[in-house]
Amino acid sequence: SSAASDVYKRQVSGINLAEAELKTLAKLLKQTCSTGGTVKDGVIEIQGDHRQILKTELEKRGHQVKLAGG
Repeated sequence: SSAASDVYKRQVSGINLAEAELKTLAKLLKQTCSTGGTVKDGVIEIQGDHRQILKTELEKRGHQVKLAGG
């Protein structure tokens, strides 16, 4: 496996926002976590293991958060 495929990513899905708003939210989450990421097919992907930070930031913005996976 390549090094790129071994990078840990967190996905944020199920947020009912327009694409432009998702990109704005992704930018904010990336800045908060001091990491990279992208928006793909309506899903925000954040590099690294930042579950708690993402959960806290999303809840602050009124989103209901359910952590999935390990």
